[in-house]
Amino acid sequence: MTLPEWGPGLFRHWIDAWIGFRWPLLALAVLAGAAALWGGQQLEFDRSIENMFSPGDPLIPPYRKFNATFGGNEIIMGVYREPNLYAPDGEAMARLTQFRLRLEALEGVREVLALDRPPIDELVLDPMSKTGREVLKLFAGFTHDADLDIAALPIQLEPGIDNREELVETIREMFNEMPGGMITGEPVMVVDGFDYVEQDGARLGWATTLLLGLVILLAFRSLRWVAIALLVVQLTLWSTQSLLAAIGMQLSMVSSMLTAIVTVIGVATVIHLIIRFRQYRGEANEPREALARSVHWLAAPVFWACVTDAVGFCALLITKVGPVHDFGIMMSVGAILVPVAAFLLLPGLILSGRWGVDPAQVWGEGFLEHRLQWIIDRVERHPAVISVVAVVLLGVSLYGATRLEVESDFTKNFREGTPIVQAYNFVEDELGGAGIWDIALPAPERLTWDYLRQVRDFERELRTEAPELSKVLSLSDVLYATTPIDPHGPGLAFVFRTALNRGVKMLDEEMPQTLASLHGQDPDHPDRYWFRVMLLSPERKDAEAKKALIAKVEAHAATFEWEGAQANDKPYVTGFYILLTNLIDSLIADQWKSFLLAIAGIGVTMSIAFRSVKYGLIALVPNILPVLLVTGLIGLSGYRINMGAAMIAAVSMGLSVDSSIHYIMSFQRYLRDGQKVAEALQLVQHGVGRAVVFSTLALIVGFSILCFSDFIPTIYFGVLVSLTMLGGLIGNLIVLPLLLKLVTPVPPAGSQTPL
Repeated sequence: MTLPEWGPGLFRHWIDAWIGFRWPLLALAVLAGAAALWGGQQLEFDRSIENMFSPGDPLIPPYRKFNATFGGNEIIMGVYREPNLYAPDGEAMARLTQFRLRLEALEGVREVLALDRPPIDELVLDPMSKTGREVLKLFAGFTHDADLDIAALPIQLEPGIDNREELVETIREMFNEMPGGMITGEPVMVVDGFDYVEQDGARLGWATTLLLGLVILLAFRSLRWVAIALLVVQLTLWSTQSLLAAIGMQLSMVSSMLTAIVTVIGVATVIHLIIRFRQYRGEANEPREALARSVHWLAAPVFWACVTDAVGFCALLITKVGPVHDFGIMMSVGAILVPVAAFLLLPGLILSGRWGVDPAQVWGEGFLEHRLQWIIDRVERHPAVISVVAVVLLGVSLYGATRLEVESDFTKNFREGTPIVQAYNFVEDELGGAGIWDIALPAPERLTWDYLRQVRDFERELRTEAPELSKVLSLSDVLYATTPIDPHGPGLAFVFRTALNRGVKMLDEEMPQTLASLHGQDPDHPDRYWFRVMLLSPERKDAEAKKALIAKVEAHAATFEWEGAQANDKPYVTGFYILLTNLIDSLIADQWKSFLLAIAGIGVTMSIAFRSVKYGLIALVPNILPVLLVTGLIGLSGYRINMGAAMIAAVSMGLSVDSSIHYIMSFQRYLRDGQKVAEALQLVQHGVGRAVVFSTLALIVGFSILCFSDFIPTIYFGVLVSLTMLGGLIGNLIVLPLLLKLVTPVPPAGSQTPL
């Protein structure tokens, strides 16, 4: 195939000047890379779970209010086996005390509840006494199991601590020293999730680099082009991270996609250049001339591809969730910096010496060319069949999208063999539940037996109405359990009022943090007080069951009325359990809106690039269809949407749109050079189609490394990105040429095709 000739012009002079300045540009790239590598190290990781929600989300104000009132609600549940908790020699209880004191000495730990804490220890020293049995039954699931051979220690963390990751790891190491020791709790899951995301980002950086390099080496047998592709990607990544750090942005749980998207754009750009450069070299052009001609051919599609990517990612700016909003900015910056990195690196790297400058033919490339020709022949002969198949797939995809379900069991974001999942399985089986959340009830400044009786009645009704709860526990239960006579009996009001005051005073003296975490003062309204009811429920439930339970508890909480409460003092339910249950809903709340905005923005941008609304609209089809198809397959297969799938619709538009731009711009150029529609399609299929196949396969191989992650959303993202790119490949090789054939009029003989 002979490519069109090109003559002198302003753009040719610009290209010649660019090539002439290749050494200063390469030196500038080295300096920029070194500075960016240092600057990128300043980029921090935002590990706050509440920042994954919109500022206006109704779940956040009560969560923050609760933390301010009770000193936080982040609880780590640590457990270890202790078969002789009540051994007569007291050694087991002594070990428990020693271990608890070590935990409480850690910076960031507010308090640790355990069986050895006063006044509990005084009440359960004789577990066979009536009071001892009552207290043990009351705290079963929190401080021990029903058989008294497992010690459990709920560890309350200080709110807003800076060393959460180090603290969680330290606590895990301490429990690992104990027999069968392990830790659970929403803070542990969040920390582990962020750790895995951070590891995946690093893994995607170095392992994908090696795999992509290997694929390009095997395909084109040139170490030079391997280095070119990887350096373009790395310079873009370093520059993007450095710029983000400079403007004060932070990475988040959704930011692991940054490396993936930049890799997609960078590798695809270089492979398109490899194919064009090789074709021009095959026509006996010197490397400098081949590079100039290749850039002349590819400059416009590469520029518009990156601009279109940036426009598509900017659609995420409408979302109210901070990390998703910031992710749109990150991706837009990364997309724009790909051509900048290519501009600085390409002429110097390609034209420095002769060794390895010519990429070789790929093994099996003859077979690929035959298959590409076969595809275009089928498009010519069977347009109706292809159209019907595409419409059927679209219908099935839309139906599948209506069956999507959300995965709210956060433990299912981890592989079964990870420590956090093993710990949750153990706690759920042995203690009844690992999901900890709370109800806040308006309360008097000084507790009374009448108020506590009202709370006790409220809890009793809640246990009846919501039997799914493993435990409902409050200070009211403790005080009633430790009172041997009915405090509401006749003639005993003064005695038990005195006993109550003495009990509360003892708690205040012996366990002030515990008392403050159960009965707290509203910091915004010092004349108001709140009473805490702790809930324990199974964590490993589906979204519908969890949300139904939360709704049931909220409805019951609304029935609590205390005559001393002010008008605005309404009971509320909150906790990490609720936040994690609704996390995916928060992430996908605006995703379909941003997807539609991305479609509109990309459509307008491509219409400008092609100078044709008609071509701009048809270019959307092969890019929308894979997204809908992948989304529909998730719904039809019964898999639930997790964080890896939640944003796939919004970000996938940029994964295959680049190929459509290269395809249509090459098609337009061939038409302007006098080729007929059928001939132009064949030329594009063999040129652009070949590059699309190579880049897609290389990237799928690169993303395969994500399948080894311990964080399931990362695996989902890698698989879904690969499926979307594969769908985009099929769409651009089959659907797009069909649409171009249908909408491009065949001109009369001797005339040029109007565009």
